[in-house]
Amino acid sequence: MGNLIKLLDRPVAYQPAFAMLRAGKVKAGPVAAVFLSQLVYWHNRMDGAWIYKTQADITTETSLTRDEQETARKRLIAIGVLEEQLRGVPATMHYRVNSERLEALLLEYVENPVKKETKQKTRMGNYQNVEPPQTGMVHSHKQECGVTTNKNAEIPQTSMWQPNKQACGEATDFLTGDYTESTQESTQGNKPSCPVAAQPDVAVMITDQAKQVLTHLNQKTGSRYQVSKTSMEHIRARLGEGFSPEDLTLVVDYATAKWGQDLQMVEYLRPTTLFLPTKFPGYLQGATKWAEAGRPERLNGRWINISAGPGASFQNVDYTLPENAGFRS
Repeated sequence: MGNLIKLLDRPVAYQPAFAMLRAGKVKAGPVAAVFLSQLVYWHNRMDGAWIYKTQADITTETSLTRDEQETARKRLIAIGVLEEQLRGVPATMHYRVNSERLEALLLEYVENPVKKETKQKTRMGNYQNVEPPQTGMVHSHKQECGVTTNKNAEIPQTSMWQPNKQACGEATDFLTGDYTESTQESTQGNKPSCPVAAQPDVAVMITDQAKQVLTHLNQKTGSRYQVSKTSMEHIRARLGEGFSPEDLTLVVDYATAKWGQDLQMVEYLRPTTLFLPTKFPGYLQGATKWAEAGRPERLNGRWINISAGPGASFQNVDYTLPENAGFRS
């Protein structure tokens, strides 16, 4: 396989309708649409949960630069479809798509499409209706009979004079702090749309989910496990077997509740133990029973049934039964 074709193995799905979302004068635009399309992809696979993504992760998946990402985030927050929150210690940025707001804006666009206007922003910052040029070429102004060329004649701007213009023709307003719509549309033909591509490959998805599980483990236990082969290999393997990220985080919660106060067992709150192939299915069975019981607390080596009162416990449970195996001390 040639090196060039290898660049085409991780495309991004793009939803053109997202570019038309607006609230008041704020319009999403194509760059925000790329950002939102990728988050919606993860939103659907995380069941609407908070999504942990670093700036580098998003750049890898979408090729959006830092400025483009910040512009997209501010626009999407302004129209109400994106929520952000710093979570964990140390704090990291998490995202969540407001699906109800997104659906409402999509329906609003379908039912009340905005009438297009031919506008062009002048260098003084004012808008005025202009007649679009007949061609995309810049016409030279020849001198005739010694008459000096009119220096005030307006020349159609090109991308060379607009360093902040994004790939699909929407000008970004990030550097100026203006997040209202800036349009320059031509009645001649259609604009080229951003390429539509398939979803990220399975290996990338599993790695990103594994990072989220590792982050959850660090948050619950106060640990500082890094993204490395030792920390990630068992997590990725269990996800590759079909277990969901929720299964893995449930085992983390269960094991933390069971071993968190035990000085001898707390050292086993680590990826190489919790997600070991020979132990994880048993831990998951116990964690599921624990969750069904209302996630009881553990005190002095015994599970405490909070709903039955401070003095209640699972002391009379028959732990020889397979369905109660998860509650053994």
